[in-house]
Amino acid sequence: MAMLSRRIAVMAAFFCCLVLLACEPSPSFYGDVVDPPRPAPDFALTDQYRNTFRLSDQRGKVVLLFFCYTSSTDVCPATLRAWRQVHDALGADAAAVRFVLVTVDPRRDAPERLLEHMALFSPDFIGLTGELEELEPVYQAYGVYREEIPRPGGGDGYRISHTASVYVIDPDGYWRLHHIFGTPPEEIVHDLQQLMD
Repeated sequence: MAMLSRRIAVMAAFFCCLVLLACEPSPSFYGDVVDPPRPAPDFALTDQYRNTFRLSDQRGKVVLLFFCYTSSTDVCPATLRAWRQVHDALGADAAAVRFVLVTVDPRRDAPERLLEHMALFSPDFIGLTGELEELEPVYQAYGVYREEIPRPGGGDGYRISHTASVYVIDPDGYWRLHHIFGTPPEEIVHDLQQLMD
């Protein structure tokens, strides 16, 4: 009888643990959740200092990945300004985040141009470039749309229409979220803190 009572007590404790685990709130995010999370495709590109940046080397950090170009006058600078606010709001925690821009305009965005441009926003931001042949597989892996559109009047001028979402990769290298253009900085901060926790 004592043994039966002990077994009942153990089973009751076990089910209580299951109930508590089930009731524990899961993280909530403002960004669009990738469900289930999937491994972020790895790549290696050249940063603004002409060093090789490999995504898989960033494990342990949250990575914000944005595909844009330095000649943009609207979406790209607006997103980088929002990132600067996020970076400042995170304070010391910003060291656990990588803010990464991948150019969609390799013809104009040489490392020197990226160095100059990223310095306008934060010395901690990383700008990546490469030959178009190196970049195309990265665009495809992340489903990035990119199209060169000639400016009216002809000549060599052009703008680029491109995907404006930010891809959020967790410290384990999993693609977890999308932030659409215009996501408020405070919502981005919230999501990053959730992933860092």
